[in-house]
Amino acid sequence: MINASVYAIVQNEEKHIERMLKSVADFAEIIIVDSGSTDKTLEIAQKFNAKIHHHDWQGEGVQKNYAFSLCSHEWVLNLDGDEEVSPELKAEICEFMGQSEFDGLDIKFHEFYMGGIVDDRVRKNTHIRFFRKSSGEYRNLGVHAQVSINGKVRKSRGVIYHFSDKPIKELVSKNNNYSSLRAQQKFEKGKKPSLAKLLFIFPLVFFKSYFLRRSFFDGKKGFIIAVINAFYAFMKEAKLYEIWLNKKGN
Repeated sequence: MINASVYAIVQNEEKHIERMLKSVADFAEIIIVDSGSTDKTLEIAQKFNAKIHHHDWQGEGVQKNYAFSLCSHEWVLNLDGDEEVSPELKAEICEFMGQSEFDGLDIKFHEFYMGGIVDDRVRKNTHIRFFRKSSGEYRNLGVHAQVSINGKVRKSRGVIYHFSDKPIKELVSKNNNYSSLRAQQKFEKGKKPSLAKLLFIFPLVFFKSYFLRRSFFDGKKGFIIAVINAFYAFMKEAKLYEIWLNKKGN
């Protein structure tokens, strides 16, 4: 038994959640915070003795912070319903808990999308997902909430597999919603639209995604994802400009 808590926020994840739960079945505690699943998500979670809580959706940051608060162990691991802990990472976590120098693991993500695994030469995203509970805090409760660690963080050797198999239609729809939220957050922080950003954010993000992150190794799929990433960045700036225009109109 691994003496740590796993926490996940979910909704309608019957396609993936069993894979995730199997990968952490030997953790001492599994916390599931559901925001209204209508499929078999909760039925599957019950098979793994997960502690299930309902919490109406209030944004990713609020949901994660609530799930995090329910964990009872010193060490915690945050997962999404469509993720899976690799055996190598699990062994690394067991070793990591026995040391006292570091308080968090910055974990590499290996992506699956558009029907297959991303080429291993594509640079992987990393996120702090395993950490000492007393050292972690969610400071930004908005879109794409990230935990902040008061302590030292080490890069992981093992990976989390992310089965991001959403069709392009769904991915673009999600980015459309997120870009609206991010633009509103920028406006509330007093950030103003910039012609330079409107002109250059798309090519800069495309260059970063396609060349610096080496998405070109993934062929046509890498090109498509780089364009989607660039368009998402552009939409945030365009919508910020629209908000300021409407404000001036009032």
